[in-house]
Amino acid sequence: MKVDEWLKRATKTLKNNGIGTARLDALVLLEDTMRHDRGWLLAHPEFELNSSQLKKLDHQIKSRAKHEPLAYIRGKTEFYGREFKVNKDVLEPRPESETMIELLKKLPLPKKLLIADIGTGSGALAIMAKLEMPDSGVLATDIDLKCLAIAKHNAQKLGADVKFFKGNLLEPVYSLLATPYVLLCNLPYVPDNYQLNSAAMNEPKIAIFGGPDGLDLYRRLFEQIDSMPAKPKYILTESLPPQHKKLAKVAKKHDYKLAQTTDFIQVFKNT
Repeated sequence: MKVDEWLKRATKTLKNNGIGTARLDALVLLEDTMRHDRGWLLAHPEFELNSSQLKKLDHQIKSRAKHEPLAYIRGKTEFYGREFKVNKDVLEPRPESETMIELLKKLPLPKKLLIADIGTGSGALAIMAKLEMPDSGVLATDIDLKCLAIAKHNAQKLGADVKFFKGNLLEPVYSLLATPYVLLCNLPYVPDNYQLNSAAMNEPKIAIFGGPDGLDLYRRLFEQIDSMPAKPKYILTESLPPQHKKLAKVAKKHDYKLAQTTDFIQVFKNT
């Protein structure tokens, strides 16, 4: 089958199954398999796909038609200009989370400090913090060993010296956090009754839902901070815009004031 024939067929299949980015998704998968960029593929519509390529691509299109996230099918995604391995054990890092790295870099902090990524998942935030702020020490925690395996793989692949720990939020790094330090916290924050789209339904629920109002893990985090001898200078969080006021009240109760906010990210400073 020729490239243009397969592209038309795959696009139609995805459209018929409610995939809004049907042609783009088909092109991305075609690029991966053919190891040519889309410019080359579109300039060579007559190029013949061999049987093994067709088999692989058709299998991927069937998975995408079932609304499996494209990143899981590819086994990779891009975050902050770097390629990260992902699979069904980790939440795919979102573009909005990149803002957390941008805000971190702009904070009035010493060149050398400690950064802790709490609930690291694929390791994206911890790794990019280390790569963008190489003089800082970076720690990362997660409760799931499968997530940590992916995060360690990504750190090694990208050459980021991040130390990973298994445990509940701050617990595994209590004794390692000394001032000055900053917390990066993209914890599960979706309310339990929130209606997810079809793709998100394929992602690990433990990494998505955060209780009736979505903020249970953030409450637990701030409670843990209260018991620590050394408090973080700043805490960067991600949550839904309608949750921002409520999360700011939680932070204020634990002596943290809102310093900055964007659509999804809030920066809290120790008062």
